[in-house]
Amino acid sequence: MPASPTQTLALEDFLKLPYLEESPAWEYVDGVALQKPMPKTRHSFLQKRLLNAIDNSSNQYTALPELRCTFGGRSIVPDVAVIAWNRIQINQAGEPEDNFTQAPDWTIEILSPEQQANRVIDNILHCLRHGCKLGWMLDPDDRSIIIFAPHQEPEVCRGDRQLIAIAGIDLTLSAEQVFDWLKIDRR
Repeated sequence: MPASPTQTLALEDFLKLPYLEESPAWEYVDGVALQKPMPKTRHSFLQKRLLNAIDNSSNQYTALPELRCTFGGRSIVPDVAVIAWNRIQINQAGEPEDNFTQAPDWTIEILSPEQQANRVIDNILHCLRHGCKLGWMLDPDDRSIIIFAPHQEPEVCRGDRQLIAIAGIDLTLSAEQVFDWLKIDRR
């Protein structure tokens, strides 16, 4: 049975829960296990396009969907975790280790209608406090992207305002271009 939002547990116990890897993802914040909402169609379209755009813009970084990142007393699952290739631990078989125990270099969250924005922002800020270089929160309903950078005020981007990416990723996008990915041409 899934943990209730009022049940507190240790991080080690959370990581042993039998349903932890069920979809949608479970996160651990402040001693509480919380399940993310199930992604909807717009969320999935944006996530897919972001993954492709980032991967096609850099050889130094990779963009990974729904990667569990356990660090700083939390276990979170960003919609997109961008990580430098040289930070990915490799096992003896030459494959990536299953457990990623650091903050991503760049965390991207796509707000779902059922999601609480403050919980999402709290996870982005946690990432920044632990070495993350950049955070984005996309709000499809508002067609805006909030950019979070260490030691800076968040910036709300709409329309043709250019978005910033981390050094090593040659990505030129505006908020309008990102949300235009949702338009489907059926010709």
